[in-house]
Amino acid sequence: MSQPASPRELFLAFNALALQGFGGVLPVAQRELVEKRGWLTREEFAEMLSVGQVLPGPNVCNLALMLGDRFFGWRGAFAALAGILTAPLVIVLALALLYAQVATHPVAQGAIRGMGAVSAGLIFAMAMKLAPTLKNNPLPLPLCAAALLAAWALVGALRVPLGWLVLGLGGALVLFAAWWLRRKGGAP
Repeated sequence: MSQPASPRELFLAFNALALQGFGGVLPVAQRELVEKRGWLTREEFAEMLSVGQVLPGPNVCNLALMLGDRFFGWRGAFAALAGILTAPLVIVLALALLYAQVATHPVAQGAIRGMGAVSAGLIFAMAMKLAPTLKNNPLPLPLCAAALLAAWALVGALRVPLGWLVLGLGGALVLFAAWWLRRKGGAP
């Protein structure tokens, strides 16, 4: 497995990710960090993403911090985070100024709805690419499927706030996973 040569390379790589990932950087990050650069395996990416989803803040920022820290400590973490945030910050501020001028126009509203659909498609595609990593998951597949359906029902149908879902269902699943792994003779 390869690794970045310097914090500068991390900054440039994450800056490029941010500029490619319109509407969602995670699918682009998976392709770039795993398939193209080889800095992570699919399993490592899935693990880091899982931890990043539990931590406060945007998933990709958490992923950048963890990956940067892994290779260059705090300097790498700062470089990767700066890379993922710098260009989008400038672009979003410029777009916010522009959008304020055209927000009520039907074309602008349609474009926003279309971007939401594209983002959903990108996230679904990334999920399909990462699905093979579940074969190494020690928890039973039916339980994982039930947890997915429960999360979808709670958020999508019942409109349970995401924070309560993470605390409730997420907490219950973490406790179950710890019990299951102890029972099977694994970790925790």
